[in-house]
Amino acid sequence: MRPAQPLGSRSVAELRELLSGAKSRSQYQRIQSVWLRASLGLSSEEVGRAVGWHPASVRRVQAAYLKEGTAALCTVGRGGRRHENLSLEEEEELLKGFKSLAARGGVLEVSAVKAAYEARAGHAVAKSTVYRMLRRHGWRKFAPRPCHPKSDPARQETFKKNSAHGSRRKSRGSHSKSVGSG
Repeated sequence: MRPAQPLGSRSVAELRELLSGAKSRSQYQRIQSVWLRASLGLSSEEVGRAVGWHPASVRRVQAAYLKEGTAALCTVGRGGRRHENLSLEEEEELLKGFKSLAARGGVLEVSAVKAAYEARAGHAVAKSTVYRMLRRHGWRKFAPRPCHPKSDPARQETFKKNSAHGSRRKSRGSHSKSVGSG
């Protein structure tokens, strides 16, 4: 393995300032992994033990710092929407047309939203993409149904009166056992 490049005395003061202004734990650890090498001359294994990271992760952050400078340490993180078809603002704008329909109590079909999404994105997408977009913007599947479309209230009342459940209820009280003390 080749020897580690020196970071210089100027970077120690710069890293100390960045440490005090870190906005998250992960950002603090990224800065700390470079600062420990610059100020104390620790190896990546020792820094990894101190920070709680794998030495390869420490080396990756240190290499990014040598290549890009402090910009490599102040990144947001690895998560996020890297392969988005539409930005959040574009998705919101797309859903505006469907909000008026939903507000009037109309039925919103996902196939119509999917077609509009595909037209805006310029290519076909899976239905799950559309469902995730709807969930991301607070939409949920909501279909109130107070009664079944084929229900018959007269037949339901007849069933309630003639059911075996109603006749069993009347005869239950007379079969109780008495518990004695002796």
